[in-house]
Amino acid sequence: MASIYRLGKKWRAQVSIRGVRQTEVFPTKQQAAAWAMDKEAAGKVGKMPNRTLGDALKRYAKEVAPGRAGETWEVTRCKAMERLDMAKILLKDLDRSDLASWRDDRLKQVKPATVLRDINLLRGVFKLCAGEWQWMHTSPLEGLKLPKPPKGRRRRITEDEIKRIRLAGGLDKGYAVHTATQRTVMAFLLALETAMRAGEILSLRWKYVDLKKRVAHLPKTKNGDERDVPLSTTAVTILKAFPTDQDPIFALGDRERDALWRKVMKKAAVDDLHFHDSRAEAIWALSKKLDVLQLARAIGHRDLKSLMIYYNESAEDMAKRLA
Repeated sequence: MASIYRLGKKWRAQVSIRGVRQTEVFPTKQQAAAWAMDKEAAGKVGKMPNRTLGDALKRYAKEVAPGRAGETWEVTRCKAMERLDMAKILLKDLDRSDLASWRDDRLKQVKPATVLRDINLLRGVFKLCAGEWQWMHTSPLEGLKLPKPPKGRRRRITEDEIKRIRLAGGLDKGYAVHTATQRTVMAFLLALETAMRAGEILSLRWKYVDLKKRVAHLPKTKNGDERDVPLSTTAVTILKAFPTDQDPIFALGDRERDALWRKVMKKAAVDDLHFHDSRAEAIWALSKKLDVLQLARAIGHRDLKSLMIYYNESAEDMAKRLA
């Protein structure tokens, strides 16, 4: 039986689940009562299977992550979380305080953006557990205070940096695809022209590319949708450098691409430049040629507000367009 009583200007709810006392403080009596009801329902023996968070992470990595755009990262993070003490807790006993302790410890080790990515992964796991799998009643993430998201990265890429990257990657005499390093830099150059993500470029196959129509079809993207990407004249020239009997076109794995990119950056003496910065630079360039709806469709953004992360035209530049 739950106990609910006033505590100053707030309300404390207390329940005992299988001999373990749990308590929480809320602004209103209604919130305290709702929490107590949820706790008691989740704690009833026989209602939910005895599955731990670790069990859920293992199932997600095995059944859900494969085939997703972020498969490698999701599987890696699931395995890392399986080693946490929190992973040993039964899902029906897992509550917001457990997640809060994990969040605070994690923030001491990594940046808020990384913690937010971890939470998004857990959100997907808990959604399945509370839904299709029926391993828990509600997600313990509800009501959890999230870390403040960082400001959008605004790293512009200069022409001098592009020249140095080409030189470091063996493309000083034009386009070439003989080595993995050359193909890595070619992927970067294509990203600058199309705003495609690294994973999208590495997954390109000739059956989805029409150089005459200047369109590359992406059957599966980060958000799960398919989209057609318009190709500039330079983008077509880049793709023509690759043999047509090679699939995927770039013949690179993402880990290999990442390792080679770091080596190229070191050799080119370019600091603090991520491969993904090419997307922001490309969106900036495309915004000069396409209207906002065309731009959103070309780069695969459902929410036009999200374009503001990349779009950073100055007031001075905008003033030049005004009469």
